[in-house]
Amino acid sequence: MKYLLFLLISYTSFAQNNEFPSAKVEAIVNRIQLPVIPSYQINVLKLGAKGDAVSNNKAVFDKAMALCKKNNGGTIIVPKGTYKINGPIHFVSNVNLKIEKRAKIKFSDKPEDYLPMVLTSWEGTMLYNYSPLIYAYQCSNVAITGEGTIDGEGGKIWKSFKAKETEGKNLSRDMNHNNTPIKDRKLGKGYFLRPQMIQFFNCKNILIENIRIENSPFWCLHLLKSESITVRGVSYKSLNYNNDGIDPEYVKDVLIENVTFDNGDDNVAIKAGRDHEGRANSATPSENIVIRNCNFKGLHGVVIGSEMSAGVQNVFVENCKTVGFLKRGIYLKTNADRGGFIKNVFVRNIQLDEVEDCLYMTANYHGEGKGYQSEISNIHFSNITCNKASESGIVIQGFQQKKIQNISFNNIEIKEAKNALSNENAENVLMTDVFIGNRAGVPSAVSKH
Repeated sequence: MKYLLFLLISYTSFAQNNEFPSAKVEAIVNRIQLPVIPSYQINVLKLGAKGDAVSNNKAVFDKAMALCKKNNGGTIIVPKGTYKINGPIHFVSNVNLKIEKRAKIKFSDKPEDYLPMVLTSWEGTMLYNYSPLIYAYQCSNVAITGEGTIDGEGGKIWKSFKAKETEGKNLSRDMNHNNTPIKDRKLGKGYFLRPQMIQFFNCKNILIENIRIENSPFWCLHLLKSESITVRGVSYKSLNYNNDGIDPEYVKDVLIENVTFDNGDDNVAIKAGRDHEGRANSATPSENIVIRNCNFKGLHGVVIGSEMSAGVQNVFVENCKTVGFLKRGIYLKTNADRGGFIKNVFVRNIQLDEVEDCLYMTANYHGEGKGYQSEISNIHFSNITCNKASESGIVIQGFQQKKIQNISFNNIEIKEAKNALSNENAENVLMTDVFIGNRAGVPSAVSKH
């Protein structure tokens, strides 16, 4: 009898814990600080910039950033026009890069323009590589705002790097696994690892607001080892290889809202380092991430992984919908190379149209790896609709020796699916008001045969 009582108490507590924790979300949002920018302003035209889509404005933008540094920060105003920049923009603290309506920054696509190399990360491994096109390192109070466009010119030379990246990618992973000192991880020329378009690295109090991001060489917006971040009102059209929209990695306290995605890869991919290096950084998991009121379009809506070895926790996704096809709606992916954990994920009020798979959780991504199985627990879905899943409605794949635990589904309606449910190596899975395919009606009383 005592055992039954314990089961009832556990079940009741689990049922209560799976409710969307709005108070936690508001606490995260309220402690995120927007950047404070000094009043100094400089218009790039006054420094001789030419918005003619031809002239190289690299020196002008460098000068604008230097003037801001001299004045302890300020706003760099980019008025209408198309400003070619042959090389990266490197931020200093306390600066807002304001790209006004009908203004476009168009980066060159010559790899040599993005040398010398900078300290960065590539698919979860720290190394030296080509500079991201916009790069902020160890900055605080930084912003990119305005209704203008950033064009990464990623569809030609950079796109050709994809077929040649294997050697550099494998070398980076060997360096990770062998604990090669970061100062010796010099890739760059000859290794064909494409740079991110925008990267904030070791930064605090970041705002990216209302800009349009197009044609990135690689990941569009990489938020790395940073905290107190707001991304809102941003729109995308970036359909090259690996054009993830937003990649938060080793981050803390992030708000992503009112973003309209159109990406060649994941819309939001939450990461936390890869393999040995990631596990060594377990003190800085990715945590406290709020994603709300977004329009998804691309490969996957919200992804956690696969590089998540330091752990991902406290992720809240709500009030989002698709505006086109997604391969997968919500996708948690890890494998036995990763270790780490994914826990305390809450997803509610999601409208999906047509997908391949609606809700997908796997601990065996690509069937790869051994020795470091991840812990996946406390994942909660509620109020989700999907018109059609051409493959699977709900997939849960754990390991026999490390099961996925404490998963709940409440008020889920997937109107059509080739495969309704695939659930293996999971325990404490609670389903309430889950409909996949046609809802069953009242059973007939008399056999027709």
